[in-house]
Amino acid sequence: MHIAFLLFPNVTQLDLTGPAQFLSRLPDAKVDLVWDRRDPVPTDAGFSILPTATFAEVPKADLICLPGGIGVAKVIDHEPALDWVRQVGSEAAWVTSVCTGALILGAAGLLKGYKATTHWAWHDLLALFGAEPVHARQVIDRNRATGGGVTAGIDFALALMAEIAGEDHARAVQLALEYDPAPPFDGGSPAKAGQALVDVYTARANRLAPTRRAELIASAERLGFQSA
Repeated sequence: MHIAFLLFPNVTQLDLTGPAQFLSRLPDAKVDLVWDRRDPVPTDAGFSILPTATFAEVPKADLICLPGGIGVAKVIDHEPALDWVRQVGSEAAWVTSVCTGALILGAAGLLKGYKATTHWAWHDLLALFGAEPVHARQVIDRNRATGGGVTAGIDFALALMAEIAGEDHARAVQLALEYDPAPPFDGGSPAKAGQALVDVYTARANRLAPTRRAELIASAERLGFQSA
């Protein structure tokens, strides 16, 4: 199974590396990290990742996965990237995303009429791109599979692995990678964290990328989606 992850500047690296670690354990898996050139690509964690292939070198794949991150709005406005997503996604057996990568899928026209999820802070924008938003850690609708924010990418990968290779295989990989989460704090969702922490997150996000929401809405309008 050929698995192609989109790698782009300011990607949230765990959106990519978490699912990649798990999905690489699918039978006969071959994983490519794809960008428009092979130069190191900076992530949001302060280090870079080296692409394994360019868009031209991966014209198709069995599974395409789009991670999210601060760079999502720029990816949507990067015509070669969006064209590649459309091309590969139109033929892939599985079309998937983690976190705000779902907005790239939506911008490429690949979530129209599909149930999908994304990071809680950007969930309302799914409908803008024609998807049916669902609040869940992972959502599988026919051959579309989407994960929630960042760490949900591991749950997404296991659920997807079970669909592709069976639950027994997925359980064996879960055990091999000792995925037995026991977080020290029960605050990983807005409902559990409370409004004060949500406000802290929102203020920080606005400092890091103050125009991101406006850019995404403008991109949706430019691509012909109707404003939500």
